[in-house]
Amino acid sequence: MEQKNAMNKPAARPAAAAAPQGEAKGGGSSLFAVFAIILAFVVSVIVFIFVLGDGSHFQGGNHENNPLPGDYFGVVYKGGPVVPVLITMFLCVIIFSIERALTLGRAKGSKSIESFVRTIRQKLNVNDITGAIATCDQQKGSVANVVKAGLVKYQEMARERHMEKDQKVLAIQKEIEESTALELPMLEKNLVIISTLASIATLVGLIGTVLGMIKAFSALAQGGAPDAVGLANGISEALINTALGISTSALAIVAYNFFTSKIDELTYSIDEAGFSIIQTFSAQHGATEHNTTV
Repeated sequence: MEQKNAMNKPAARPAAAAAPQGEAKGGGSSLFAVFAIILAFVVSVIVFIFVLGDGSHFQGGNHENNPLPGDYFGVVYKGGPVVPVLITMFLCVIIFSIERALTLGRAKGSKSIESFVRTIRQKLNVNDITGAIATCDQQKGSVANVVKAGLVKYQEMARERHMEKDQKVLAIQKEIEESTALELPMLEKNLVIISTLASIATLVGLIGTVLGMIKAFSALAQGGAPDAVGLANGISEALINTALGISTSALAIVAYNFFTSKIDELTYSIDEAGFSIIQTFSAQHGATEHNTTV
């Protein structure tokens, strides 16, 4: 029992040592998210005031007047103060989509995942564990890191003489699960921001729509002849905010579903490679080895 406990303790050390790194990465990613949102808002306000609100887009050179016919910059500016918020959300979807694409590209590694998993299975079939580890070093990325951790544990358990076969298989499986648990959070990071934008962008656009309709009906409620210009501006503000909100929400939904499917592919590849490692170990080390000494 003392020998078994001594062997079980080192298996838990990699996870404990890797946890601070995960926390550091998570903190850095959170800072990136905050910085990206603030930057997107600043850029949106600048674009709204100095680009969309430039006098060249309006009659008489004054943004208080109606936009020039066919000038869409002026039309969007008339969407009101909700427009920069919606532009911020749109830019955030773009920024975090690019960030997720780069992260998942690095997680995939240098070559095709399907080709990598196929090579690992071929190496395992001929019991070439060293060659499989070398393939992981060449591939790099999150999937290769998890598979390499399982292969290193495979070699360790193959040399172990004081544990039952089931305990060895369980140790390999636990190592793969721990490595996966350390890698997956980084793959899913910031996806919650994209999913949140997909939910609230339409609602923010609806707020702008309501404000525009209030302005439109206020123009109708004026005494005497209805203010046709005010009515038109109010309806324009409502429709612009609706269009921006729906467009941002639709883009966020597409991005979220796309990246979720990519993460599912990576996790499936990890599961497939992990299953092959465990099955190969069970087949190659079917006989239980014991130390004959008491």
